[in-house]
Amino acid sequence: MFRKIIVLLACACGLATANAAPYTPASGSQVLERLPGGLAPARRELQGLRAALAAKPGDLTLATTLAQRYIEQSRRDGDPRYLGYAQAALAPWWSQPQPPSPVLVLRATLRQSTHQFGAALTDLDAVLKRDSGNSQAWLTRATVQLITGDFAAAHASCMRLYSRAPELVVQACLSSVGSISGQAAPSYERLRQTYAARRDADPALRAWVATLLGEMAARLGRPDAAEAHYREALALDGADSYLLGAYADFLLERSRAPEVIALLKDKTQADALLLRYAIALKNTNAAGAQQASAELAARFDAAMRRRDSVHQREQARFELVLRGDPAAAVRLAKLNWAVQKEPADLRILAQTAAASKDPEAGAIVRDWLKTSKIEDVSLAAHQGEKA
Repeated sequence: MFRKIIVLLACACGLATANAAPYTPASGSQVLERLPGGLAPARRELQGLRAALAAKPGDLTLATTLAQRYIEQSRRDGDPRYLGYAQAALAPWWSQPQPPSPVLVLRATLRQSTHQFGAALTDLDAVLKRDSGNSQAWLTRATVQLITGDFAAAHASCMRLYSRAPELVVQACLSSVGSISGQAAPSYERLRQTYAARRDADPALRAWVATLLGEMAARLGRPDAAEAHYREALALDGADSYLLGAYADFLLERSRAPEVIALLKDKTQADALLLRYAIALKNTNAAGAQQASAELAARFDAAMRRRDSVHQREQARFELVLRGDPAAAVRLAKLNWAVQKEPADLRILAQTAAASKDPEAGAIVRDWLKTSKIEDVSLAAHQGEKA
């Protein structure tokens, strides 16, 4: 939820099936794949930066700019290949004993994307030891701490952004923490007011904050407000994969699967979006449901063969909803919870605990609800049904 502004990304699984035989095209003119967006401005910019870096491979500014753009593109498209390209751009400095601070911040971002949270924090601490005023490092640090459930530390990191980052970023940071640690309503209201007062903010920043507000309003049980926030975010940035996934979840929870199909039908390159599309197809008994589920199964199977465990949350949901295997789902949900603790992680853990009647998972959910003081109407209703 809070990863967008610093483009902290979870790597999605690969797009190819693992056991497919190599394919040789019949001729050099045969089209194998059409990349999304063609030569859109962002991709033209990437081409220019790649060419410039090839001419000057030791240029730190060019390398970090290109790596940042790759990370942003991966965030938008849900395509993990850009993360590998980002690391490659930083290769001359990646393994140095003491890389430059911009490289350390980007390396922390990429390490977080593969759930290497401890290593990411080590990189950020090294940056902040050199420069305690590095706002990007504090924001990234707050994000990692929030994802891992260290709310006190995340709040402290957010506080270090005062006078170092725009007001809207500072309030988004603080509200993201407060909204899942016992201060949901006031956190939402403070962020809503700040957002309303900053109409001149960058559209990408406004889209991110509108998405946060949509998630907060949904957890508070304010669906009309949530819908308005999501629609405003989509108007600002309708291609962002995280936003599309969040809005799709909102629609699915309200039995609006046909709208999810329309929203995502051309956006299933990202595994997280294919998952929601497949669920919507199943919920409506639509044609293509089995095919979408099979494609997703192939992607997850390939990820497991690569020992890629980054998307265990999505895989747990796949096992529960599409494969109907609550035992496998709860196992994955518990493994995922051991690593990251966002509201969506808690939600799938609660759902799989109920479906599998796993006492350990149920106890984890109850304990976290008590200690974190998270407020989420869907979780509260679920726990009420079990009581």
